[in-house]
Amino acid sequence: MATIYDVARAAGVSPATVSRVFNGGRVTAERAENVRRTAAALGFAPNRVARSLRMQRASVIGLIIPDIGNPFFTALARGVEDAAQATHLSVVLCNTDEDIEKEHRYLEVAAAEQMAGVIVAAASRQRTDLSVLVERGTPVVAVDRRPRGASVDAVTLDNRHGGEEATEHLISRGYRRIACIAGLEGASTSEERLAGYRAALQDHGLGGGTDGTGGDYVRHGDFRVEGGRVAMEQLLALPEPPDAVFVANNLMTVGALAALRDAGRTPPRTGLLSFGDVPWPELVTPSLSSVQLPSYELGFSAAQLLQERIAGAVKPLQTVVLRTSLRIRDSTGGPTRA
Repeated sequence: MATIYDVARAAGVSPATVSRVFNGGRVTAERAENVRRTAAALGFAPNRVARSLRMQRASVIGLIIPDIGNPFFTALARGVEDAAQATHLSVVLCNTDEDIEKEHRYLEVAAAEQMAGVIVAAASRQRTDLSVLVERGTPVVAVDRRPRGASVDAVTLDNRHGGEEATEHLISRGYRRIACIAGLEGASTSEERLAGYRAALQDHGLGGGTDGTGGDYVRHGDFRVEGGRVAMEQLLALPEPPDAVFVANNLMTVGALAALRDAGRTPPRTGLLSFGDVPWPELVTPSLSSVQLPSYELGFSAAQLLQERIAGAVKPLQTVVLRTSLRIRDSTGGPTRA
């Protein structure tokens, strides 16, 4: 039995156009006639029950993110939902826990359920594979993290600028042995923030920031609290521990701060700056400097892009880049204030 995708290919139109023809959407008379003629030739005749199911599925989009427990993704998800509700779309939330296999299963479910579209924050820049959706013509928008080589729209942050600005600030406050706790190796956000950190060091003649062993002050975490704690403990165990640390996400900052307190090196004695706010940063002692992220706007913009594609927009792929901003608080007061 012919499917909507067979008709779309034979008629030279998108599956969304075929759907609009049979569900009363706006299509030119000439195009509608072409679709109907092609459908008849292929024996495609949707019944009312199947049409009803398709219409229900067409009102649902998927949101696949690493961890809703991270306040960054909580705000992002709210942005997606608010934008989706404006056009009567419902959102199904999926947490991957940075697990490629789990992510792939969710992508397959989205394809099998014929969701109207999917927004995904990729678990891996190299290994995330969106082809199960892209090849079916399902609209996809990458948010925050963009997998390499994926032909999809994207809404991202200017991560390199944020990392560079954060490191520049630490240098301006008199810190010189500046470390970076980056996220997962291979994640686009980790690579970009780390690149900004290194660019700032080089601009100020601090090179790779040698740690006293011939290595540099970079350690990788897992974007979670415990990963930040372990990475900070490793840095503090060096012959020449860093005098400041730029941490590449908010949850790792919480773990890094705990390790500093356990070692008696509470900021600003060791400067600490987070990419993204921890919950209630003003209530943490000392209050934490951070790169502030437009998390809600990130999700809202991604949902708007997806809605355009679901509506049948035909235009070049877009990448929207949102700027970050620096919020200075007490944790980067400089080594002389310790």
